[in-house]
Amino acid sequence: MKLATFNHNGRQYVGIIDEKVHVLDVADMCALIHRGVDDIGSIVTHTLERAEIELLAPIVHPRQDIICLGMNYLDHEKEAADFGGKAFEKKNDNVYFSKRVNRACATGEMISSHNDVTKCLDYETELAVILGEDLYKARKEDCYRAIFGYTILNDITARDIQSRHMQFYAGKSLEDSCPIGPWIVTADEFDQEPDLALRTFVNGQRRQDSRTSLLVSDIGDILEELSGYMMLKKGTIIATGTPAGVGMGFTPPKYLKPGDEIISEIEGIGELIVRIGK
Repeated sequence: MKLATFNHNGRQYVGIIDEKVHVLDVADMCALIHRGVDDIGSIVTHTLERAEIELLAPIVHPRQDIICLGMNYLDHEKEAADFGGKAFEKKNDNVYFSKRVNRACATGEMISSHNDVTKCLDYETELAVILGEDLYKARKEDCYRAIFGYTILNDITARDIQSRHMQFYAGKSLEDSCPIGPWIVTADEFDQEPDLALRTFVNGQRRQDSRTSLLVSDIGDILEELSGYMMLKKGTIIATGTPAGVGMGFTPPKYLKPGDEIISEIEGIGELIVRIGK
């Protein structure tokens, strides 16, 4: 089931997306996550045509920072090491960091190049996990039952800021630079550990081409480890890492510039498209 947040006639709604749009009686996606999708048909209020709506990010205003993994594909670990700098050194353990997102961008949106603060804007297509239950000190086998669904996240990153600060937070948190979408696909549509094709195209050129089965730490391991440290609340968004093919991995690097179009594609979910403005 595809669940989306969208605008219609100046108002924001949440709905089920298929050939049409089935509008749900909930305040926002976070409210739906807390309610759950059991008997979801009972809260359908009316139906719209898809052409009548404007998609927003499925969770427009995340209630907490997004949790991200660094170097969770071996090929990206290598290209990061080749790029150099302490910020890109692989540790023995998982590399976790957070990404501040005041507002998540929607598919089709134009985002700033932020050229007043960075000359090295980069893309990272990632499978994102959304939790539908609280998790604390959970066993791996129990973690899967807590997954609400999956979406696509483009972890837009300023590499020069990342290198200069020798950590990820500032370079990952440029304002209005976290596209998410186009919708959430519920977990029941996938295997326990999804094996999905993941690709990125910049101006039609394929840059990233991998599969989520190549994650170094799989989703169950990630959730088990993180929940061992902290309470993971309903609605938590976790970006699982990106494969090789990001802009910094080329010689010379292929950073984003105004006018570029980035298509992030994950099998079974769809396409997340953004363009770089001035």
